[in-house]
Amino acid sequence: MSRIGLVHTSATLVPTFAALCAAKLPGVEVVNLVDDSLIKQVIREGELRPEVARRVLRQIVAAAETGADLVLVTCSSIGPAVEAAAPFVGVPVLRVDQAMADRAAAIGARVGVIATLATTLEPTSDLIRRRAALADRPLELSPHLCAGAFEALMSGDTARHDSLVQQGLETLAPQVDVIVLAQASMARVAEALPPRSDWPPILSSPALAIEHVASVLKK
Repeated sequence: MSRIGLVHTSATLVPTFAALCAAKLPGVEVVNLVDDSLIKQVIREGELRPEVARRVLRQIVAAAETGADLVLVTCSSIGPAVEAAAPFVGVPVLRVDQAMADRAAAIGARVGVIATLATTLEPTSDLIRRRAALADRPLELSPHLCAGAFEALMSGDTARHDSLVQQGLETLAPQVDVIVLAQASMARVAEALPPRSDWPPILSSPALAIEHVASVLKK
């Protein structure tokens, strides 16, 4: 039986990925490691610093040492640390937004990136730039920060969070070929929107990441 390790910076994502793994990775054992102090420190300091990157590496190594055949880190804000850690781990290490970045670059040149945290907006935007360049695809990036949405979510005001994210989507939609949700927590907002033929595709990372995990395990 294959086993994967999931490293989270929020316990709220565990059920989301559990459901996806059950649907898309039948027979694969899942081990979850959660350390919310990582994202809290990134937010507090306004950037990903070496100390946090070292702790991310330790979490990834701990996940691999459970016997995992692959480790997926589900937080986009610490994505650069995930890439830096990968060479030091004996199994594949994936960041949650890579498959989404590849899909976005394949859809069109005008890519909108929406986030509720500045510390997530830049790492995801940077990843899309690099993946588009690797695929030799043109790119015009339109980042959008939903100011105040994350704070609303943390205070329990999900209605305000959802409203601000929806406003951001409405702002970006006429300008781009595809919209990328930089945070997995935003996916439910997009899913709740009524279908609109005049809107571009809206991509979120969890399902695409687990589909990519499935393809890697098959290899």
